[in-house]
Amino acid sequence: MKRFENWTLEAIRADGAAFSWMEELRFEWLAATQNAIAQILEGKSIVLVTDDERHWFERYIISSLNKPSLNRPLIPVVGLDSMYPQFRDVNSAEMIDMLDDMLDLSFGGNYFFWYIGRSANSRAEIAKRSGHSYLWIMDEDFQNAMPLRSYDELIDIKLLQLFRLFDKSLSALLFGESDFEQ
Repeated sequence: MKRFENWTLEAIRADGAAFSWMEELRFEWLAATQNAIAQILEGKSIVLVTDDERHWFERYIISSLNKPSLNRPLIPVVGLDSMYPQFRDVNSAEMIDMLDDMLDLSFGGNYFFWYIGRSANSRAEIAKRSGHSYLWIMDEDFQNAMPLRSYDELIDIKLLQLFRLFDKSLSALLFGESDFEQ
């Protein structure tokens, strides 16, 4: 069984030159992704949140994460927009607190946010408030987050590549090909 750090580097290199940009960011990836996958393995649900420009990606992740062809346990994931369509109107700390309360009641506190999008977005605020969120945040360097740039002309391709690595990582950890132990 390979340590997750080593497994990740091999997975990045196996994808060839098109994914070589990720080798520089692998340490940021490891910190954020280990935490997220550990929470999944503990049985927490994913509450997926994206900015408006990445709403297509939210639908992609939800439809891809539990494909039957993966032959793995189903991962509890839900888009926040589908749970609370008025989420677009959440724009104050009080409203975010009410939303947090609803999610705590719904999931018994057994969830974490996965936010993908620009940092300067009201949707990012709810995920940034939680210390357990998985952040693929754009245009800001945020601790334990995957730093990306919204103005990168290849951002959509990079998001798809990152999701592919996340999906492979999840399977590797679920099926014992890799582990977090040293």
